[in-house]
Amino acid sequence: MLRRLSATDSNSGRFAWNSLSWEVFHGVAFAIVLCVSHVVMTKAEAGDTKVVAQATATSKKEAKAEKTEKEAGPKTITWAQITIKNDYTEGAKAAGLFGDLEEKLTDIQKRLMSAGEDKNIDGIFLNIQPTVMGRGTLNEITTTIAKVRAMGKPVYAWVESGNAGDYLIGAACDKVYQPEASMLMLTGLQMEIGFYKDMLDKLGVKTEVLAVGDYKAAGEPYSRSHMSPAYKEEMEAIIDSLYDQMVTALAKSRNKSNDEIKKLIDNGPYSSEQAYKLGLLDGLCYQDQFDDLIKERYKEEVVIKIDEKYGKKKVDLDFEGFGGMVKMMNLLMGIEAEPKKNLLPKVAIIYAVGPIMTGKSMNDPLSGSVMGSETIIKAVKEASDNQNVKAIVLRVDSPGGSALASDLMWRALEECKKPIVVSMGNVAASGGYYISMGADYIYAEPGTITGSIGVISMKLALEGLYEKFGINTDIISRGKNSGIMSSTSPFTEEQKTAMRALSLDIYGQFTRKAAEGRKMKLEDLVKLAGGRVYTGEAAVKNHLIDEVGTLTDAIAKAKSLAGLADDTKIDELSLPKATSPFEALFGDVEAGVSMNGASSNLVLSQMQSLKATFPEQFKLVSQHLNGLWGLLQLHNEPQMLMMPYSIIVR
Repeated sequence: MLRRLSATDSNSGRFAWNSLSWEVFHGVAFAIVLCVSHVVMTKAEAGDTKVVAQATATSKKEAKAEKTEKEAGPKTITWAQITIKNDYTEGAKAAGLFGDLEEKLTDIQKRLMSAGEDKNIDGIFLNIQPTVMGRGTLNEITTTIAKVRAMGKPVYAWVESGNAGDYLIGAACDKVYQPEASMLMLTGLQMEIGFYKDMLDKLGVKTEVLAVGDYKAAGEPYSRSHMSPAYKEEMEAIIDSLYDQMVTALAKSRNKSNDEIKKLIDNGPYSSEQAYKLGLLDGLCYQDQFDDLIKERYKEEVVIKIDEKYGKKKVDLDFEGFGGMVKMMNLLMGIEAEPKKNLLPKVAIIYAVGPIMTGKSMNDPLSGSVMGSETIIKAVKEASDNQNVKAIVLRVDSPGGSALASDLMWRALEECKKPIVVSMGNVAASGGYYISMGADYIYAEPGTITGSIGVISMKLALEGLYEKFGINTDIISRGKNSGIMSSTSPFTEEQKTAMRALSLDIYGQFTRKAAEGRKMKLEDLVKLAGGRVYTGEAAVKNHLIDEVGTLTDAIAKAKSLAGLADDTKIDELSLPKATSPFEALFGDVEAGVSMNGASSNLVLSQMQSLKATFPEQFKLVSQHLNGLWGLLQLHNEPQMLMMPYSIIVR
């Protein structure tokens, strides 16, 4: 506040204020206040005008966008179509064209996961054709479907012809449909086990079997006409476990009790219409009507686009000119472009697939993959020597085989200093379990058939067959047991005693190493041995494995044991490398060939044609031929860790 001062002499250094000075000052101050107020108000009005202008522009923009959207028509919704059919093998893929044409289990899983993560894909349509896959493979696919659904992506299934395996995949989805004229073969599970004794008797062939363990029934298909009581007991336990798994899965999927599902199974099969009325299906439709079913998910009008080849790699079939010829030769020889090198840590996945024999792995048109100890040991060494490989996952799908080959592979894995996690597929029994027991951690699928800790000695006595063909054999020998592995005559009592002692010694090694690997008391392990087999669910309860889980779970565990964080990016190194197309057609040049290239190619193409046309029948016949093939291989292997693997579960 200004105060009025009295008039004084100007030389005093003070300002003198009178009434006129105050009035002038007051007027100037008032004018300044008015000017400031005007400026503030003008700016405010200008700001308001700007806001109004912006709002008006936004409204116009939105109106224009709305108009453009209306002019563009209904929204396009894209769904990925993935076809599932027949069966899927596991292992490294062949180079180039031949590998691109082959779809393995991991390929299907990657396509499903890719669709789940793809922001441009709104849902997934599974076209399920007839399948003949094992319960381990089935669980890998249904578990992947569950992961995709957890991402928020809807998964619809169209089951063309519904056997139990097809339907279990469909039931794992949000919705499952069938065509009107189809049927749902939901009739339970049936196990078929082939026995060849009567056929061998007619041929004059006598089979000698020495088994260690009451449940070691691998030799029974060749020495008996029907199951022994012990064999029947363990097989019933297996099918009970698989049946309970199926009932539980369907009850959860269809929102019914276990008893309701069991009753529905007992009254099957059903026409598609009956299955729909009973709540086993969500509707009936043909494949070309699927667009309309998907539209029902959306409240607004939409256009449905189905990407029928989602995630499938485009195959380069251009072989014109000299460059094309070179490309074809490279493909046949298995030559591929050098992969780009990176410094990402790796997890090696070693695929141990097929019956076990000494020597190199190979493929047979009928029996499929055969696991050679030499090939697997080489793969273990390659992973062990690779500095970028931080851990190993051993994916086992094998019924066993040679005791020697199994032990050689077990030793190579035992000596490896890197973390090893086992992932069991459809079967990992006997020798397949032997090579697994030294791992740091073991996973199995719920329906994996594993265990079978036991030993058998077998041989064929072909003397009667020779006589039928007029073949006479003279024998000159020294030493009582010199003919112990002769294919002519059966075991003598002295030879049986010697072979039984040898089998008991190997059985002792098997049980001791298994007990050490599982950190169990030997007497506790022996109670679970005796050749008995278990499902994965039963094996985890008996501490023969650590956990029920998939290959993905095993890879995650391997990362953890290697000290890698969950979110660490890794590369997966698949071993052993796939056989080149040249070797597949003409055989292993080093080992020699039993069939020339032309005939091998012809047989292979005929087998593939039969498999594609009659998948279930082909699998049934090939399983029986596998049994006979395994029998013939026994001449080279005096001691076998083998389960009765010609088992078919429908």
